[in-house]
Amino acid sequence: MKYVGIIGAGTMGIGIAQVAATNGCKVWVYDANAKQVETATVGLEKTLTKLVDKQKISAEKMTEILANISIATELKDFKDCELIIEAIIENKEIKTKVFTELENYVSESCVLSSNTSSISITSLGAELKKPERFIGIHFFNPAPLMPLVEVIPSLLTEKTLAEKIYNLMKEWGKTPVIAKDIPGFIVNRIARPYYGEGLRIVEENIATPEQVDDAMKTFGNFKMGPFELMDLIGVDVNFAVTTTVYKDYFYDPKYKPSLLQQRMSEAKLHGRKTGKGFYDYSEGAEKPIPQKDDALYQQIFLRIISMLINEAVEAKRLGVANDEDIELAMQKGVNYPKGLLSWGKEIGYAKISETLQSLYEEYQEERYRQSPLLRKL
Repeated sequence: MKYVGIIGAGTMGIGIAQVAATNGCKVWVYDANAKQVETATVGLEKTLTKLVDKQKISAEKMTEILANISIATELKDFKDCELIIEAIIENKEIKTKVFTELENYVSESCVLSSNTSSISITSLGAELKKPERFIGIHFFNPAPLMPLVEVIPSLLTEKTLAEKIYNLMKEWGKTPVIAKDIPGFIVNRIARPYYGEGLRIVEENIATPEQVDDAMKTFGNFKMGPFELMDLIGVDVNFAVTTTVYKDYFYDPKYKPSLLQQRMSEAKLHGRKTGKGFYDYSEGAEKPIPQKDDALYQQIFLRIISMLINEAVEAKRLGVANDEDIELAMQKGVNYPKGLLSWGKEIGYAKISETLQSLYEEYQEERYRQSPLLRKL
């Protein structure tokens, strides 16, 4: 697949275009907002110039990458594409409208795919004339740097397509994993408690955001705490994914969104991109120094890691992916320092079970129910 179309010229779309172009593909980029494509390509040129300055790529490679990318002015321009990856707003109706129009222009053999992080691939593909050629290809941000790609076949996807895309992603230098089409797939499903439980701890006045972040970095060796990470991802984006997963799991309390996060989204305190989120990113602003408390930090770490390990065990039980892909996904997709299944063995599954049981007895909430497999490990 050497002719690739990208729909959406936001950070993710142009990042995927860069990956494909770097690997010798001819890439067409389209965005309903024509100015956005120009802005994105200028931004890409700056990014590549920095890589040349740092001697990460040669000037010749930069020229080749840019030459491989063309601007599409309408969806008809994708007529020769063999693969199209959509990376637009997380809205099912808008995505469906784009795909149904695309089918009028592309060849019968062209593979259509979505980079959605949380919308059902089956529901998106079901609207198409040829749902068997539709698949999820979920990159992580920033796409050129993050190695993980979740490949998600729908119930209607042609049986060999997942393997073809898996192999293509390997050719592009990525670390692909194959996931079941369930809400959140692997990473966004398993990672929910990292944010959700951190938010609960702050909402309950047990600790401050900087203490929760410091606890996870100190005791868990995470590169970023949940609040730093939400600010980086975008508080609004993180809230939207949580809300989608919650709704798609028929309002399972395990995935219940946070009121604090909703209020932050409403106030447009979205994190780095707006200059203020859980932390202040304006010029001259100082990051608050956490009040260290080892006993509290240990409690925070154990509570959050137990929730995460429980989710990984449940994903294993349900066959969301194989053990190796579950471990790979969390390490390569969200930079976790260890695979959660092996982390569970290290801490002791009995200790994880005991922690969750204690939380369940304290809160009397289904949120803390254990995977049936956890007690057997």
